[in-house]
Amino acid sequence: MLRLTRFRTTDRVLFIICLMYLVTYIDRVNISTAAPAMQAELGLSNFELGLAFSAFAYPYALFQILGGRLGDRLGPHKTLIICGGIWSAATIMIGFVEGAISLVIARLLLGVGEGSAFPTATRALSNWMPAEKRGFAQGITHAFARFGNALTPPLIAFLVITLSWRDSFIIVGLVSFLWVGVWWWYFRDDPRNHKGVTQEELAALPQEKIAGERKTVPWGRLLKRMLPVTLTDFCYGWTLWLFLNWIPSYFLHQYNLDLKKSAIFSAGVFLAGVVGDLAGGWISDGILRKTGNVTLARTGVIIFGFLGAFVCMLPVLFSADLLTVALSLSAAFFFAELIVAPIWAVPMDIAPRYSGTASGFMNFGFGLAGMISPVVFGLVIDMTGRWDLPFAASLVLLLAGAVLALWMRPDQPFRDHEVDGEDGRRVDLKFAGAAPKAK
Repeated sequence: MLRLTRFRTTDRVLFIICLMYLVTYIDRVNISTAAPAMQAELGLSNFELGLAFSAFAYPYALFQILGGRLGDRLGPHKTLIICGGIWSAATIMIGFVEGAISLVIARLLLGVGEGSAFPTATRALSNWMPAEKRGFAQGITHAFARFGNALTPPLIAFLVITLSWRDSFIIVGLVSFLWVGVWWWYFRDDPRNHKGVTQEELAALPQEKIAGERKTVPWGRLLKRMLPVTLTDFCYGWTLWLFLNWIPSYFLHQYNLDLKKSAIFSAGVFLAGVVGDLAGGWISDGILRKTGNVTLARTGVIIFGFLGAFVCMLPVLFSADLLTVALSLSAAFFFAELIVAPIWAVPMDIAPRYSGTASGFMNFGFGLAGMISPVVFGLVIDMTGRWDLPFAASLVLLLAGAVLALWMRPDQPFRDHEVDGEDGRRVDLKFAGAAPKAK
């Protein structure tokens, strides 16, 4: 058996960040599996449930930017301790709600806590991962997130059936608090301050400290530079929110399955996303190492993911066969998740010294999609009684995302001339994820 001591400190840090992605997604999407039981007890309509889904996204989108900046200034260690405490407490609070209003409030608080998580984690990875492993790091962390998606339906269904939907939120909230304790104990913002890091590991990491710096952010220029990435992420996010919030209820209502069977089909779809996340990071970094072309490695994989998801989602609108639809949704989710690793690597490629803020700008698009799409989906379902129609809008945005990705330009680093001058230009180019020279 392989002992823990054989793993490097960088590996352990990456694993702890992976666990954060896992628990945050369980806390985020557990409501989709518990929704039928919650609706029955609290008397919620699909529209009210959609409001609760989307309530998470409003502060989540806002804190993509604010939280990313907080991570840049305070450092990932302090920021994630604060935010982790908030999202863990909010998850437990959902177990005590008494109606639509209290549920919306708890979901708002959950969005506040989780909004800073991914930009801050990206900030941590900027200092703990070499440029040629950024795609892999983003791929495996988001694979853990999708594993959380896949694990949540059967886990929450089991807890709901054996205990209650209220107990399910309390239990996963306590697990989240456990992660916060591990993060506080083990992580350090600067790898050079960690007792377990070897000189061999440090030699492979960025030579310049780029995490936890107190710098003035050129907000306007950085926002303009990241806007195409934000719009692309919005198109991806629209489809992801559809899957995260409505897939369990889709199988439950469209095919009249019970909670257990709908959870099994939902888990199968989400497991395809786990594979997609891992494959996206592996393919993106592999292309970068082989060709030295960061545009092909990031933008090329993203466009391929959008188009693949579009093609695979078409049968959902034209087939009534459960197996065909389940396989189509799984394939569509696989291709959609190919997008994740390269698009999260793009902020580190473009602006590594502001990677927390830059990734916050990017993921604001994802949060904005989360504000709009759950409410739209709920209204469409209430008005038509059809659970397949929300997929039509996703098809349009998948094509739009493939086009918008052409304007991201990860091969053009963001250069902060006013602050760093010529030395800053060299640092930006060094840490912008530019491919290593061919040997």
